[in-house]
Amino acid sequence: MQAFGTSQGGTRREDIRFLTGKGQYLADILPEGALHAVFVRAPVAHARITTLDVSAARDMPGVHAVWSAKDLQDAGVNGSVLGATLADRRGGKGAAPKRPILAEDTMRHVGEPVALVLAETLAQAQDAAEAVELDFEDLPVTLALSPGGPTLHPEAPDNVALDWELGDEAATNAGFERAAHVTTLSVRQNRVTAASLEPRAALAQWDGTRLHFAFNGQGVWTMKRELAKLLSLDPEQVHVSTPDVGGGFGMKVMVYPEHVALAAAARALGCAVAWVAERGESIASDNGARDLTSTAEMAFDAENRIIGYRVQSQFNLGAYNSQFGQNIQTALFSKVFTGVYDIPAAHLQVQGMYTNTTPVDAYRGAGRPEAITLLERTMDMAARELGLSPFALRAQNFIPADSFPYKTPAGETYDVGDFTRLLTRAQDLGDVKGFADRKAESAARGFLRGLGLSYYIEAILGDDTEGAAVEFMPDGRVKLYVGTQSNGQGHETVYARYLSGLTGLDEALIDIVQGDSDLIAKGGGTGGSRSVTVQTTATHGMVVQMIAAFAEFLEAEIGSSPVEFEDGIFSAPGSNQRLTMSEAVTLARTRGAEGLLRHERRVKLQGRSYPNGAHLCEVEIDPETGALRLDRFLAVDDFGNLMSPALAQGQVHGGVAQGYGQAVLEEVIFDEQGQLQSGSFMDYAMPRAADFPMIDFESVPVPSLNNPIGMKGCGEAGTVGALAALSNAALDALWDSGVRHVDMPLTPQRIWSWLHAQNG
Repeated sequence: MQAFGTSQGGTRREDIRFLTGKGQYLADILPEGALHAVFVRAPVAHARITTLDVSAARDMPGVHAVWSAKDLQDAGVNGSVLGATLADRRGGKGAAPKRPILAEDTMRHVGEPVALVLAETLAQAQDAAEAVELDFEDLPVTLALSPGGPTLHPEAPDNVALDWELGDEAATNAGFERAAHVTTLSVRQNRVTAASLEPRAALAQWDGTRLHFAFNGQGVWTMKRELAKLLSLDPEQVHVSTPDVGGGFGMKVMVYPEHVALAAAARALGCAVAWVAERGESIASDNGARDLTSTAEMAFDAENRIIGYRVQSQFNLGAYNSQFGQNIQTALFSKVFTGVYDIPAAHLQVQGMYTNTTPVDAYRGAGRPEAITLLERTMDMAARELGLSPFALRAQNFIPADSFPYKTPAGETYDVGDFTRLLTRAQDLGDVKGFADRKAESAARGFLRGLGLSYYIEAILGDDTEGAAVEFMPDGRVKLYVGTQSNGQGHETVYARYLSGLTGLDEALIDIVQGDSDLIAKGGGTGGSRSVTVQTTATHGMVVQMIAAFAEFLEAEIGSSPVEFEDGIFSAPGSNQRLTMSEAVTLARTRGAEGLLRHERRVKLQGRSYPNGAHLCEVEIDPETGALRLDRFLAVDDFGNLMSPALAQGQVHGGVAQGYGQAVLEEVIFDEQGQLQSGSFMDYAMPRAADFPMIDFESVPVPSLNNPIGMKGCGEAGTVGALAALSNAALDALWDSGVRHVDMPLTPQRIWSWLHAQNG
């Protein structure tokens, strides 16, 4: 068997239905007669509920139910939304306050669900929601990323959710004591929202004994487990499925209060209930990301080699704990904390604070951009202070290509890497030598031009095991069952193409089955750039097992051995019989060998893989207005062996666009009372096509040793690299004007103010 299904071109098979309006998103599959749900949400950031009267709403036309927290309890739902904890340096684990499904006696952020209205039409539900009487007593609001202030949860004195550390503090401090130079930089990461194309939505149905729950998520098994637990059902009584999903970004991985309330209502009413969020309530109630301040210190010896790195960070956890850890930032931050540099000692200390903002500031993907942005901006500042080229300082401190496998101070073991080769290629492709001429040309037109570099590394995350199953159908079609969940990445194309490449099966006959807990017993879902790497590894292992089973069967059939499989053909010495996989399947069906018609296997990665790369960009700034324009962007990435170059390039393009959004435009803003000031796309700026030049991409693969395909993942690379590259480019453009520090977002007003603060 040869893995000849990699690095192939071709169009995405999904695009035919998506571009012709035949996608099956959740709003497209609502059954006739389903009740429409509307949530009454907290209008203030912190308050004690004094009155919640739903009687008038219950009497409105078309209304079938209006529920408060008490109604949920009466329906047998007494638990809380999943919120994990993390080990705390103070001993034990961090705080674990209850996150209610509907607010009970206290509201803790704007947009928190307080009541659920169910009616025959959406308009009726909206009208009834307006009739709910909600009175409250305001409580003090806390938004500060520092200990102290009004207490949000009694379980967390001073609002400190946790105090967490990683690394060797003593060795790091010793390195700083003998340092010849220390660079210190403080960086603020602005809060952003996921803003997926399709807002969150769900459909719950109860048939009298069993719950079917459909939602536009990134994996069905956590939802199945939590719904069974909270509704006191046996797991077999819960069926969770996912239709097409219009973007996830990790925000749709998690179980939300709305999900549980809808499922409970469907069971109590015995009918289908559906909810599709509006954009405004999504911005207020979706889990967010970033919003942390960090101070980094980097110590160098007399030869400009890094001998120590330490970071202190305060991050906003929001009102409650994240499903994936009390601070997902720490879990992910640590994976790329020390980056691609040969650093002997490092120490990270993180404090997480509760505030009256979004429910959870920790959708998946948060952490790695923060770590890389901080590290790469510190490296850039160090190069300026040491009088070195930012390329030279990085190259001097890279982990050498002959030092792998390499264990970092953060405990990660990188399997392979050739960082110098990628950086050199980026310098050549980016025409760094010609930058001075381009800068002079910009200056002649009255503009400031800057060059920004970022070298990132990330780790694929999530479950490092995955399963795959193949079933041969009587009509000749082939079903491939996978444990991941596409959110628009093109999984159906790459999975079918890969199975076809391994087996010779007709790609057009392969159907991908995903997102159904009745059909797939276990899976890791999608998130952390894991999907294609772990899923194709599972498929590879399953196909190896399948070929061995067919070979054993064919040896008995043709009376010759050993049967071999190459280029999609079974053959054996001394026999002129040659069978394709499809022909072998037909023979097995004819002989009644039913066990050969389905094959499945679950595999575990030998280790994680580590995508990395050099991102280089140039910006122009108009000093009269402060407007920043992205003029050039180059991504030279090591994703290992590519399954589909076109899909990888598309992922990079999308990631760079997301990074540009945060770096230049996006910010979720609350006033001092915790009121959301950026609650619509009129106020929350999203990037547009006109903001971008052609984004150049080149793959320079150094195949991973930790999976049979040599892949490394690519889903978040564009964002991880773009944030620091854009920030460094902006500072470079402003440096000659006396500006010494920038922070995201790089809006015209902020840039103009930095320039005028220097020039009076």
